[in-house]
Amino acid sequence: MAPGLPSTARLARFCQKLNRLKPLEESSMDTSLRRCLSTLDLTLLGVGGMVGSGLYVLTGTVAKDMAGPAVLLSFLVAAVASLLAALCYAEFGARVPRTGSAYLFTYVSMGEIWAFLIGWNVLLEYLIGGAAVARAWSGYLDAIFNHSIRNFTESHMGVWQVPFLARYPDFLAAGILLVASAFVSCGARVSSWLNHTFSAISMIVILFIIVLGFILARPHNWSPEEGGFAPFGFSGILAGTATCFYAFVGFDVIAASSEEAKNPRWAVPMAIAISLGLAAGAYILVSTVLTLMVPWHSLDPDSALADAFYRRGYSWAGFIVAVGSICAMNTVLLSNLFSLPRIVYAMAADGLFFQVFARVHPRTQVPVVGILVFGVLMSLLALLMDLEALVQFLSIGTLLAYTFVATSIIVLRFQKASPPSSPCLASPGPTTKKYDSFSDHIQLVGAEQTSMSETGQLRPALKPFLGFLNGCSPGTAVAWALGILVASAISLACVLVFGNSDLRLPRWGYVLLLAVSGSVFLFSLLVLGAHQQQKKQDTFQIPLVPLTPALSILLNICLMLKLSYLTWLRFIFWLLVGLIVYFGYGIWHSKENQREPLELTTAHYVVFPSGSLEETVRAVQPAGQAPGQEEAGCTE
Repeated sequence: MAPGLPSTARLARFCQKLNRLKPLEESSMDTSLRRCLSTLDLTLLGVGGMVGSGLYVLTGTVAKDMAGPAVLLSFLVAAVASLLAALCYAEFGARVPRTGSAYLFTYVSMGEIWAFLIGWNVLLEYLIGGAAVARAWSGYLDAIFNHSIRNFTESHMGVWQVPFLARYPDFLAAGILLVASAFVSCGARVSSWLNHTFSAISMIVILFIIVLGFILARPHNWSPEEGGFAPFGFSGILAGTATCFYAFVGFDVIAASSEEAKNPRWAVPMAIAISLGLAAGAYILVSTVLTLMVPWHSLDPDSALADAFYRRGYSWAGFIVAVGSICAMNTVLLSNLFSLPRIVYAMAADGLFFQVFARVHPRTQVPVVGILVFGVLMSLLALLMDLEALVQFLSIGTLLAYTFVATSIIVLRFQKASPPSSPCLASPGPTTKKYDSFSDHIQLVGAEQTSMSETGQLRPALKPFLGFLNGCSPGTAVAWALGILVASAISLACVLVFGNSDLRLPRWGYVLLLAVSGSVFLFSLLVLGAHQQQKKQDTFQIPLVPLTPALSILLNICLMLKLSYLTWLRFIFWLLVGLIVYFGYGIWHSKENQREPLELTTAHYVVFPSGSLEETVRAVQPAGQAPGQEEAGCTE
């Protein structure tokens, strides 16, 4: 080998280090945070994260420009699509009651570098999302006072014409973020109490809007004379669904808070289900009464609800709507400021981010450094930056996280369950079994002969029909099927999104590509479904695996492909910055380094495709130890 080039063994060890997994600690409830959140607390956190400014702005925009009165169907379909992702988060949140959300779920199933990149993107998502909501909060309050705040600022500070900077500094948005950060740093109970207060006011206002709206309803506004129920047709409903999907992205705050839940195994899935149902009900009912009060084509997209009441002679109701919208945006701000420091805390506790963010205040038991630092960063973004060009980052970061979590669910289901604790397992030695990468987890090779019903093996009842899979090592067919599933989902999404428009394919070519990619997608699903899965009775598990997460993967990829190329360029740039941080700091300080053996002779169970089980054991046996020889203390 040429001098200066890394050896094959070193390169293999480096790649293994990138894909090492965090041990899955399902039963441990020990934490440095305070477990004080009930199911009600988690539910209101989820509702607060989902029902924000979108209820007061998005409903009017989608109804007027995309779907008409059929906007309620757009919200319904979007809620069902969001449910696919929410179920994946619910299973992980119940099974792994740790803070970290999508970052942690990816770490325990896919590998370290993927987990870091997901956490890195979620970090930016929360930063921009919180700053954008603070800007919307400021603008809404300014509109109530006839834009006197903006006029005063522009007259004294001038108008900026600098790229990427706002037209004027928004001191009100920055101020509300600093105040909210101070309250969140006081502890989870204080944050929960504030969220309860604002959520209660917001829900009362929503109930008022629904009741008064149905009283003022005019069914004639859905008649053919006004354009009918679905004036833009089925394509308009789908276009509205793609936009309405982002109204439900706040439920991940529940999974991020699972380490502070009193009973996460039960509370997390229950809170996710209830909060998603309440948010969907609010969006559907409010959009229904909005299009029944006034004709959909005459809506004001910027303030549809307040304008609708004003035009029906109830101008006083506009003030109540304004109060409700500000309270709703306050809950979203609290949700962002509550989740972001906990994601950073999880990354820092694992050694992948700077250790100062892993410090927990001894009295309030919250990551106070992360709250204050990122609260200040968020307020600076809201103060100075033009956020309109960056808002689409929210979409791509969220969708990528959803995709990885759905993929992780499939990995987790076909991963061999950890054996019960025993003295042998409690004392790690050179032959201790260790899963270091995604392929190790999915191949599921042990030192003993596996039983016929082992996780990752072909179901006995299907062996006569799928004999060609019988010769595969346990987990090999699953690993290949999962890879093909993701690849076929990408190709199928490309055909669906670009086939008729950008690619300008002839009809027969479009149908052929659709049939081929769809057939491969279904075949990989069938192969996965033909293998044994983990069954756990004590925690929530989503139904219809692998179908449910596979549909979530396909939907998320379709929505990502609909984003602009500028968004993808900015996203790639942000990923490159993240890789610099990971290779400059994270990979060297990872806590998994402490678990790695110091000697190359340490055994790892791997797959030798052409070898027998005995050959595999001999290949990984430490020097000087005879086959079958046990470490002292581990023999029965």
